[in-house]
Amino acid sequence: MSTDIKYPFWYGGFGGCVACLFTHPLDLAKVRLQTSTTLPKPTIIQMTYQILKTDGIAGLYSGLSAGILRQCTYSLTRFGVYDYLKANLLTKDQRTDIKYLLPISMISGGIGGIVGNPSDIVNIRMQNDTGLNFDKRRNYKNAFDGIYRIIKEEGSTKLFRGLNSNLIRGVLMTSSQVVSYDLIKSFLIKNIGFNEKSNNLFFTASILSGLMATTICSPIDVLKTRIMNNTKHEPIISILQNSIKNEGPLFIFKGWVPSFVRLGPNTIIIFLVVEQLKAYKIGV
Repeated sequence: MSTDIKYPFWYGGFGGCVACLFTHPLDLAKVRLQTSTTLPKPTIIQMTYQILKTDGIAGLYSGLSAGILRQCTYSLTRFGVYDYLKANLLTKDQRTDIKYLLPISMISGGIGGIVGNPSDIVNIRMQNDTGLNFDKRRNYKNAFDGIYRIIKEEGSTKLFRGLNSNLIRGVLMTSSQVVSYDLIKSFLIKNIGFNEKSNNLFFTASILSGLMATTICSPIDVLKTRIMNNTKHEPIISILQNSIKNEGPLFIFKGWVPSFVRLGPNTIIIFLVVEQLKAYKIGV
């Protein structure tokens, strides 16, 4: 596979959509765990059982339309910008050098965070909706209805609530996920002897990058979820203080296991899909 081939911008977004179809229930359980203030905190199995018990199988796919929209905005942008900058600004040798990859990944993640913020808010709200009391549910019909109602009921500026944390998360996620994937893949080829076109290579590199991304992004991900789901529009510092007071400082790693259970498969599927698109040169 030539690194000089200019692949379509939409590869990462498409991979994200495919991954979303398989991992949405895990993402739902993760959001419920992150917003839960119940002590002792439930496990991902207990949370999944609770969702099944109260909402049925369909409940595991609550907010799917928002999840897909998020992939079509956030994931498409961050992967697309990263690949574009890497292909057009870096030489072949620089594409496996962290000091070049890190800056472009941070830029890509930041842009993705801005573009994907509205869909991320709707995604979190729709996923958490059935976990609320009936009088507090928003009952968005779909992602676009959610965006419309936020603009109508709260003002368009609320679509960018939590943008600071989403920007940070976008930067951290993209830099830890795609850069680690590229570097790990290069290391496995050069030092371990993996075939550069084998699925074993793609699988190993993606699961390791998913592990790294989960650990790095967990704190900001928990905080971002709570900010976006907050119905009282409290200041960020108040949300942080209340969380620490009620749950202790380790609340920032709440839901780490379901985050990895979700992000691991999600990362694997995204990169496997993208690598297959590249192998068959779809849309080139």
